[in-house]
Amino acid sequence: MVARGEGQNLGMAITRIGITGHQRLEDPAAWPWVEEIVGRELDAAPSPVVVVTSLAVGADQLIARLGITRGAAVHAVLPFAGIERTFAPEDLQAYRRLVSQATVEVLQTHGTDEDAYLAAGRRVAELSDVMIAVWDAKPAKGKGGTADIVAYAVAFGVPVVHINPVDRTVTRLQPLKPKSS
Repeated sequence: MVARGEGQNLGMAITRIGITGHQRLEDPAAWPWVEEIVGRELDAAPSPVVVVTSLAVGADQLIARLGITRGAAVHAVLPFAGIERTFAPEDLQAYRRLVSQATVEVLQTHGTDEDAYLAAGRRVAELSDVMIAVWDAKPAKGKGGTADIVAYAVAFGVPVVHINPVDRTVTRLQPLKPKSS
């Protein structure tokens, strides 16, 4: 079960589920298991649901697809304008299809792409009532990686559902404090 947030404009309670996670898994055969667990989390959430994602390849696009098939809205937090330049040609069509179905927020972060990825991950956490993390529990490989966003979410007051695709476990990480306003 996930926490519920007040809809800013709708006047009704909505459930905002954010995502952070790997773009690729060491064992690609783990994706169907990850998809099943993410689907269960979405199914357990009180409606209406808004999925908050940066729409990166992998976990971000998985939750967006699953949310859309379940009638959820998608809010995309893009790290910077021109994000398409970071996608491989074979990944662009899926990205474009998903972003066309989302409300879009484009950040204007100064610095490197990694600075923007960190800012986008933090923004996703800030907008979310709960985060799903598809994460191998290893340190981030670069600034703004999954480990960084999990740590930020927990410190910011957002519970995290940690889906570990390596050992195929699900752990619920409780926030260190109530969510900041």
